[in-house]
Amino acid sequence: MSLKSNLHNLKEKYKGTKMAPAFNALHTFLYLPNETTHGGTHIKAADDLKRTMNIVIMALVPCLIFGMFNAGYQHHLALGEIAPAAGFFDGAFWNWDNLVIGLQKVLPLVIVSYGVGLAIEFLFAVIKKHEVEEGYLVTGMLVPLIVPVDTPLWMLAVAVAFGVVIGKEVFGGTGMNILNPALTIRAFLFFAYPTWMSGDKVWVHGAVERDQMIAAGQNVDAISGETILGSLAQGKAAGYDVMDMFYGIIPGSVGETSTLLIILGALFLIFTKIGSWRIMLSSVLGALVMGLIFNGVVSSGWITESSKFYGLMSTEFWHHLLIGGFAFGTVFMATDPVTASQTTKGKWIYGFLVGFISIMIRVFNPAYPEGVMLAILLMNVFAPTIDHYVVQGNVKKRMKRVKVKTA
Repeated sequence: MSLKSNLHNLKEKYKGTKMAPAFNALHTFLYLPNETTHGGTHIKAADDLKRTMNIVIMALVPCLIFGMFNAGYQHHLALGEIAPAAGFFDGAFWNWDNLVIGLQKVLPLVIVSYGVGLAIEFLFAVIKKHEVEEGYLVTGMLVPLIVPVDTPLWMLAVAVAFGVVIGKEVFGGTGMNILNPALTIRAFLFFAYPTWMSGDKVWVHGAVERDQMIAAGQNVDAISGETILGSLAQGKAAGYDVMDMFYGIIPGSVGETSTLLIILGALFLIFTKIGSWRIMLSSVLGALVMGLIFNGVVSSGWITESSKFYGLMSTEFWHHLLIGGFAFGTVFMATDPVTASQTTKGKWIYGFLVGFISIMIRVFNPAYPEGVMLAILLMNVFAPTIDHYVVQGNVKKRMKRVKVKTA
């Protein structure tokens, strides 16, 4: 008897029981459902929620694989075991030893993220007696990519439980949440465990070992685990050239360092009509405008080198697009169709404010020199208001047209 036949028999066994939603989720993960709706007329389309989620995951996979290599590379580099890579295609980076370390550190994050998140999704589906929704498929992949590589697994599990329950299920589940679940999880981690989300020890696996080696007198003090944003916020030089920042051969969260791969993911999402190019483009424009304003302030002499804001303000305005999590947040989280603006004009306004506020927070909050997370969460809250006023504006325009024609 085939696997499909066995699954069909099990489906009939669990049909009508409390565990039916959980079994149906596993069944339809492997096979398309063989049932059709019976009431009303429906629009037939090739895209559904599961297919949409799978396309986003495909766009994220290159960032995940690169993040694994980068985790191992930064580890060996911090311990002085390898020389710095000469570029993106250098064998010192694409080394199997680097991948092994990356797999050991990143895969457990992915497993915990999916294990805890899906368990809670299944639990709520059984309790509420509805089908398991596929919304967490993308969230489960995003979470490991936006946290430091050395994040304790128990800490990640607590954060995922909080994000899924408070950030999603209390609002009614997939499609009803007002905040991006992955960023809700990241925000919980930052505010609940700030020492694990910032500093120069959390971004590179083995940073503590490096410090121990330095204390023992070994010559490995040329390598720092600090991110570019952390250095600039303290008035130090970035320490990396533009191409390193673009390719992503720098310390940072697991999947958000490579701007190159994020751009490729963005093009894939735009081509498949999953991601909104309007939000992406307007976010970039907003960031560039804010960066130009800060560069203008520095050029005018209003801010001196003694100011705590000088380092990030004096950064070339377009460099802001390459450092931190701006590119990743803009492409994969600001474009979330549930929490972003829905109207065409609203997407332009929403995206511009995401980029504008991201750079503003980045510069004015040296204690937390990364503003994209807070900017997106803030605009998630205001997205319905933006759409409301856009719709009301369109209604008023049409009413004026009617009055002119009837007059």
